[in-house]
Parts: sequence; C-alpha cells; structure tokens
Amino acid sequence: MMQNTGDKEKHQKRLRSFTQALEGGTLASVRMMLNGLHPAEIAHVLESLPAYEREMLWELVDEKVGGDVLLHLNDEVRAGLIREMEPSELVAAAEGLETDDLADFLTDLPDVVIHEVLQSMDEQDRHRLESVLHYPEDTAGGLMNTDTITVRPDVTLDVVLRYLRLRGELPEMTDNLFVVNREDRYLGKLPLTALLTQPDNLTVSQVMVTDDEPILATMSASDVATQFEHHDLVSAPVVDERRRLLGRITIDDVVDVIRDEGEHSLLSMTGLDEEEDMFAPVAVSARHRGVWLGINLLTAFLASWVIGLFEQTIEKAVALAVLMPIVASMGGIAGSQTLTLVIRGIAVGKIGETNAYKLLARELAVGLLNGMLWALVVAAITVMWFGDYQIGAIIAIAIVANLAIAALAGVLIPMMMRRFGADPALGGSVLLTTVTDVVGFMAFLGLATLLL
Repeated sequence: MMQNTGDKEKHQKRLRSFTQALEGGTLASVRMMLNGLHPAEIAHVLESLPAYEREMLWELVDEKVGGDVLLHLNDEVRAGLIREMEPSELVAAAEGLETDDLADFLTDLPDVVIHEVLQSMDEQDRHRLESVLHYPEDTAGGLMNTDTITVRPDVTLDVVLRYLRLRGELPEMTDNLFVVNREDRYLGKLPLTALLTQPDNLTVSQVMVTDDEPILATMSASDVATQFEHHDLVSAPVVDERRRLLGRITIDDVVDVIRDEGEHSLLSMTGLDEEEDMFAPVAVSARHRGVWLGINLLTAFLASWVIGLFEQTIEKAVALAVLMPIVASMGGIAGSQTLTLVIRGIAVGKIGETNAYKLLARELAVGLLNGMLWALVVAAITVMWFGDYQIGAIIAIAIVANLAIAALAGVLIPMMMRRFGADPALGGSVLLTTVTDVVGFMAFLGLATLLL
C-alpha cells in the first residue's frame, strides 16, 4: 500500500509502541491500542511484524472487526492466520461482511466453515452471494456488491424520498439510485443531488441520467478501474448480457484493484509475488525466489559463453575486459526504462496494436540519440584512460548499437509476451537483461576482434 511520509512515520511509531508493549507484557494496553485502529491499519501492523509477534497481536483483535482485518491482509498472511483459527472463530469473522467482501473471504475457508456460513445466511443473502461467486474475482461481477437501491421510472421524487425515509439508511458509497423496469433491466441512474434539489412532483424518468453505460459483469477488473478513472465515478451499476441489474461497484473496491495492479507490476519484474508474506519462513521465501535466480543464472551463463567466444581477443587487450561492463550496463538501464514505460502503458490501456509501431519508432529514436551522446562521452574517457583511439571508437559504436537494441527489446518483449497470453511484468526484465548483455558483449568484442 502506498503511503505518504507522514503515514510512514506514524506507522513506524505505532510499530515501536506495539513491540515495546509486547516485550513489556502489558497486553491490556496493547489490546486497547490495537482495537482503537481502523481494520486496515490493524492489518498493516500485522503484516509488518514477524510471525510470533503477529500471532500474539491477532489474539488481541476484537472478533467484531476480525473479518474486516482478514480482508485487508495479503493472501499469504491471511491464510496463515486462518489455519490457526477455530471454525467458530471463522464463522464469527464472516458475519456482518458485505457480500463482495464475503465472497473474497469465503474462498480461503475450509469446506466445513463455508457450509456453516452459508447455513447461517437467509435465502436472499445466500442468493446474492451466489451471484457474486458466479464470476471470477478479477472481473466486475467478482468486485460488485449486490446491496443496491432501485426505483421505477414512473414514480415521483416525493415517493422515492418517502421510501428512503422508511428504509432508514443507505448502503455505503451511495451517490446514485438505479432505475430499473419490472424485469430489473437497467434504464439509468437517479443522482442523489437531483433527488434532493429537483421539485418532488417530477417523475424519476424526467430527471434520471441515461448517458452513462453500465458495466458488464464480465468486464476485467483493470478495465473497470480505467472506467472509474476516466469518468470520475464513485459507484457504477453492474449488469448481465441482458442489461439486468446485478449489483454495483464502489470506488473503495477500485482503489484496491489499482493498488494491487501497481504492486503486481513492480514485484513481478523481479520475480516476486505481491501476496508473499514479508516475514514468511526463510525456506519458503528462498524456494520462491530461487526459481528466478536459477533462470537468471542460465541467462548469465549465456552471456559468459558469448564472452568466452572472444577469449583470445580479450587476452590481447586487457582494456576490453575493463570496459565490457560499461556497454552491458548502459544497455540494461536504457532497456529497463523503456520496458517499465511499456508495461505501464499496457496496464492502463494506453498501448496496443494500433500505436505499438509508433512507440517503437519513438523509443528507437530516443535510444539512438542517447546512444550517440553517451558514446562520445565514454569514448573520450576511454581515450584519456588508455590512450587508444581504436578502443574508444569500438566502445562508442557498441554503446550506440546496444542502446538501440535495448529500446527495441524494451518495446517488443512485453508486446510479444502479451500476445502469447503471458504477463508482461513477469520475467520481462530477465529477458531484457539477457538481450542487452548478449548484444552488448557481442557488439563490443566482435568489433574488437575485427579491428584490433
């Protein structure tokens, strides 16, 4: 979760307070401090502590907010706590959760607990839950909440107001009421601002908004986030293929999607999982990371093999061995810049087949321009260092070539991975590093072999 500097400092002070209180054994004060926090803040504290301290704190969390706290935890930490909880505790934690939150929570529970939770629900709530579980969690249907307020187009605003007063409360994040016909097909929305400011003798159909299209339940979560961003939405209706209203999505759920996608893109580029427990057992973390270290080792051997092809050339000019890392490093940094830009563009829907070639040409031009600029700088330093104009010219040409290839790879690798259905963020940096290392060494040492 992204935090500003003030939030980070506050969180660190909070952690110190909890750690000192736990070490001092003053559990009563710890319980009071802990349950005075928002569930999301409690989850943040739990994720920031080693396993034994986390379990001690979890025992002190009020069961009334236990379910909300579990929802804010990442998957691995939540699964670890659930394994230690009794079935009765899990049922209590599930009570009172919103339908969309319960759907996310339910999939992590043992079958016997799921059965108990479903049995404790009334028929209407069970039907709502089943409608959410029908869709994958990374779609609009999986994000939606079925707690909506609907009105008919032919009633007056006065009737709607009286209905709301009888109801007594509104679902959280309600900024619109949804207008449906007798078959529950979505017709439009009635903003609360219009309900409160327009004459109450007008009908709903006279003031309702029909311009905004509802969100299809099968739409991906990332596309939902884009819709909210582009249209500045607080909530949006979700419909099926026949435009029947199923529920609504609210901005708090979309913020979670945006945060998760940001963490996923950042961590996947290094082979990490955003749901990994920061304080997971050493063996577990080592196993997860070891796979990518092994893949990186294979690519490193490939680069070493290329260097080995030019062993005799390197023996003739020691300066080549000294300067080799510069060429690979320059290409790696330039390629990473392009790769990050393209992955972000793909994630937010700004890059696709229609503009990929234009972006490719632009990034190639940037790579060539930077390549020529820094090639002159490195060549000048090389000549002053080793007094050899030939080696200066060789490294200059190699840098220009490698930065150009790095730009091409930074665009093409994520685009090709996306076309084949792979996550562009996952492993893209490993492939890019392989390309820039191999091309950089090949260009530098190959030119040296030809010219020296």
